[in-house]
Amino acid sequence: MNTSTSTQRLGAAKQPMTISELRADYLAGKQTPESLIADIHARAAEVSHYNIWIHLLTNSEIQIYLDALQHKPIETHPLWGIPFAIKDNIDLAHIPTTAGCEAFAYTPTQSAKVVQQLIDAGAIPVGKTNLDQFATGLNGTRSPIGPCHNSFDPAYVSGGSSSGSSVAVGLGLATFSLGTDTAGSGRVPACFNNLIGLKPSVGLLSATGMVPACRSLDCMTVFAYNTDDANTVLSVAEGFDLTDGYSRANPYSNQTRQYGLRSGPLKVGIIPKEQLNFFGSDAYEKAYFDTINTLSSNGFELIEIDYAPFDEAAKLLYEGPWVTERYLAAQPIIDEQPEQVFPVVRQIIEQGSQPKATDLFSAEYRLHDLKQVCYAQLNALDCLLTPTAGRHFTIEEMLAEPILHNSQLGYYTNFMNLLDMASIAVPTQFTADGMPFGITLVGAALSDRALLSIANRVQQTFPLPTGAFNCPQPALTQSNVADSRVINVMVCGAHLSGQPLNWQLTERGAVLLEATTTSPNYKMVALAGGPPLRPGLIYTDSNDGAAIEVEIWAMPSEQFGSFVAGIPEPLGIGKVELLDGRRVAGFICEPIGTQGATDITHFGGWRAYLASM
Repeated sequence: MNTSTSTQRLGAAKQPMTISELRADYLAGKQTPESLIADIHARAAEVSHYNIWIHLLTNSEIQIYLDALQHKPIETHPLWGIPFAIKDNIDLAHIPTTAGCEAFAYTPTQSAKVVQQLIDAGAIPVGKTNLDQFATGLNGTRSPIGPCHNSFDPAYVSGGSSSGSSVAVGLGLATFSLGTDTAGSGRVPACFNNLIGLKPSVGLLSATGMVPACRSLDCMTVFAYNTDDANTVLSVAEGFDLTDGYSRANPYSNQTRQYGLRSGPLKVGIIPKEQLNFFGSDAYEKAYFDTINTLSSNGFELIEIDYAPFDEAAKLLYEGPWVTERYLAAQPIIDEQPEQVFPVVRQIIEQGSQPKATDLFSAEYRLHDLKQVCYAQLNALDCLLTPTAGRHFTIEEMLAEPILHNSQLGYYTNFMNLLDMASIAVPTQFTADGMPFGITLVGAALSDRALLSIANRVQQTFPLPTGAFNCPQPALTQSNVADSRVINVMVCGAHLSGQPLNWQLTERGAVLLEATTTSPNYKMVALAGGPPLRPGLIYTDSNDGAAIEVEIWAMPSEQFGSFVAGIPEPLGIGKVELLDGRRVAGFICEPIGTQGATDITHFGGWRAYLASM
């Protein structure tokens, strides 16, 4: 790995900027929010030619947020004194929202719901960032104030549309930032600036106070240095919002306590080589295969999937009727002041006035067909893994072929919101010339914490510095977290494969994981009564126990309660010790069950006992 161009550069942060490190500095009295903001302003002036900001807050505008910290104890405010940037299609009270178009600008009287929640937790807004106008683009060159330059090499695109938000974090002018994502705008810029790019499930973060691009598909996103920071920000920002028609409640299985480090074997889908496309970039192709080869050696089982249905869904975003949503969002400007719209953006959005309702329903029907096929593949995996982008273009290359190259940037990203999937971009490599490369992990809707936990493991496998400056990452969360989608259940009798109650597992979607035995500390009895005949498993600390044949089934968590509710006395669910020392949830028998029962321990299992009858 060559990190020669990721060394500290002009304007880059001269001290660590992660949440944990800033909080430690504040608590130790090494720094104050006021001194940090002064340093950020000085460095922002040094890199003004990067075109990061549409509105950098002045000292007087930011003072109200600094003053408010005096009434917020740092111990109870997880983002106390943490600077963040806001894409300029998201509202910050009393600061104009332009969406990259001055003729569209308005000044909101209150902040977007997510922004306000971050401020309430102690975060300090630094400014409103540059973007591809009306969030239409994946490259960062479609802005009237000029292209936003990449934080590693200003000759390259930053990625868009959340261009300024990514570069602000990349250069250490903010600890995290908010972007938005319809087609990849929260992921492509993360890849190009060596950042985590969290694209949550649509509706997990409120869209109230966000200028829509495609309202039915949009979501706010988070750029951060690592998964710990992304999880902290997500924990503050998420929440059901009755005023947002696309908001949805977050289930327990996806809440912040489910974040950690996913250990053990993981089944990860990858795209077959013949369906990959790097658009002539040998550097990105090599970085991708180096990445998956390393992961394969570190407990990731890589399983090829068929990318064709994902790709077909992706093409519907711009070739189908969803472009009409962009037209609706910008209609007053497009119809009345078209000259105020960036030419390439206008060319794309104007197409949205053409589709008919018949086109929409035809596309919806096809999309749902594709979604069935895509989810069938995804449901058999812990996640899908793709390159985040196939190639990193220079600004000159992008301006020469703005439509073609922008489309190529979305080859691996455009399908996700259409198919209602969550994803997270993770940096993994630097190319031979020192430019960042990363992958994206993809999961079903509301699998955000599972993806973050897998991304944590990926990031610890590839320990890169933070952003575009040479500060090492702090130690990331090491505590293991289980897959919250399933509960492993041990069965030993009528629920075994081929036995009369096995349907209670299979009809709930449970999957057989393994056949094994208990530790030699259990007795088995044949309970009185029936049908069906049933055994009872009883722990013993004497020498009359044996290793008993059992099976472990993975049951969807949401089905576990109904399964347990149907278990008749004297049986129940408790923790059972397996031969290798693991303890899993499984069938146990109350001692009262031994009354009238027959001791069958010497058979070593229920099947052997039945065979003897």
